[in-house]
Amino acid sequence: MNAVFFVRIARGALYLSRETYDRYFAGLEAVILLRRADDLWIMPVRHAAAGGYLLKLRNSRGDRVVHAPDFLREHAVDEYVGSQLPVAWSPEAGALIAAGAFLQTKFT
Repeated sequence: MNAVFFVRIARGALYLSRETYDRYFAGLEAVILLRRADDLWIMPVRHAAAGGYLLKLRNSRGDRVVHAPDFLREHAVDEYVGSQLPVAWSPEAGALIAAGAFLQTKFT
């Protein structure tokens, strides 16, 4: 059985559990956030000079947080309403994808 992973969006940031980080972004310090149609793509950044949003250590457990209020605001995501989105890795895209993330009119 495949494990189900989630990304939480709240207060202008994306929150990744240690398990999600270890599985898809281990050893990386940054990601790129993209909107592709109604999907949220979270892509690893292999070289720091490429830019992106920092994957900051959130707690001693190893959870990570990506502060991206500008990206979320630009895509009309209410930073005061939380959302937990299921995500899946797409080998073709090289990204962790939250399918239909932007179809939601209100994040819950």
